[in-house]
Amino acid sequence: MAHDAGRPRIPPLAEAERDDSARELLGQVGGSVAADMHIFTTLVRHPRLFRRWLPFGGVLLSGALPARDRELLILRTAVHCDAAYEWAHHLPIGRDAGLTDAEIQRVRSGPAAPEWSDADSLLLRAADELHERSCLSDETWTALAARYDERQLIEVPMVVGHYHLVAYTLNSLGVQIEPGFEPGLEPG
Repeated sequence: MAHDAGRPRIPPLAEAERDDSARELLGQVGGSVAADMHIFTTLVRHPRLFRRWLPFGGVLLSGALPARDRELLILRTAVHCDAAYEWAHHLPIGRDAGLTDAEIQRVRSGPAAPEWSDADSLLLRAADELHERSCLSDETWTALAARYDERQLIEVPMVVGHYHLVAYTLNSLGVQIEPGFEPGLEPG
């Protein structure tokens, strides 16, 4: 369960508090709106970690997996982790990747929902197995290997693992969703 006191445990770094180093790091995020997101303005308080984490996340967001597939993995991970911030920020990214609102809401139901294609159900099952067992079953691996190349296969657990890390961090730090983002994920 996420920390939910209506305020962060570690607040975002306010504009007035930012030194040249923090501004330089936030400038790597891309765009002034993104640079002001609470995830970045909170994590930049640990500059050494932020400097190394940001490129890794960027590699996964522009990786070999199709964007729609990646977003299914991320949204399912957000459900598992009660990660409201992650969910709110990946709703528009998921839509841009081709997920419909009905599909996004169905992510909560998991891989057994009858409306899923076999390919989508497989991805959700992979996210579930990684969350529950920290490993993909042989059956799921074989099915994924029939669909994806080696780079994509490597990215499946990396995406799920990375977004667990993000969820654990944001939930624990109490990072708040910015105005203008639709929360939409009720604690499970």
